[in-house]
Amino acid sequence: MTFERLMPLAAVPITCVMLLSACASTAPAASHAAKAAPTMASAMAEVDAAVLAGQNDKAYAILKNAGTAFPTDKTPWVRMAQMHFDSTNYGEAIVDALEALERDPDDTLANSIVAVSGLRVTSKALFDLSQKNNLTGNVRTEAQDLAKLLRTSLNEDVLVPNNRPAAPRVKETIKKAVGAASTARTTASSDPFGALK
Repeated sequence: MTFERLMPLAAVPITCVMLLSACASTAPAASHAAKAAPTMASAMAEVDAAVLAGQNDKAYAILKNAGTAFPTDKTPWVRMAQMHFDSTNYGEAIVDALEALERDPDDTLANSIVAVSGLRVTSKALFDLSQKNNLTGNVRTEAQDLAKLLRTSLNEDVLVPNNRPAAPRVKETIKKAVGAASTARTTASSDPFGALK
């Protein structure tokens, strides 16, 4: 056999080896790519597992990665806002809820978290100021304006009922009721149909 005739025969095994190596190198890459593409549902499942295990830092890391992987999805931001709110970290809750609202301005939960967190931060600040007797001037006026706005928004005359003065009012009501009952008994003893008039 001549060299020219052996050449095509030698090329066949080399071609087969090249094809097999190409298939072998792309198959794991394809399966790796499929595993590397997480979904929002799988990220939320991981977050739930981390929270149940008491690993909130891990849950926040997963949520931040999900927020980066899915930049238009509000879900990780709402979940972080809710977690921060539940742990009374109202500043972070507001920041995360505002991120969610950038993605969906009509999200009721995110709007609620911003409103309630803001009110709780404001209430604490006003309480601290009043304890230090520094609630005067412009701060006092702003607080009164805020209270008026809240009363109007909630359609309530009193935002926070004061339970201490209510006790004397209850006692007065009880005294009046006892007095009316004794009067009714006195009237009933003299005229049995007097109470029906």
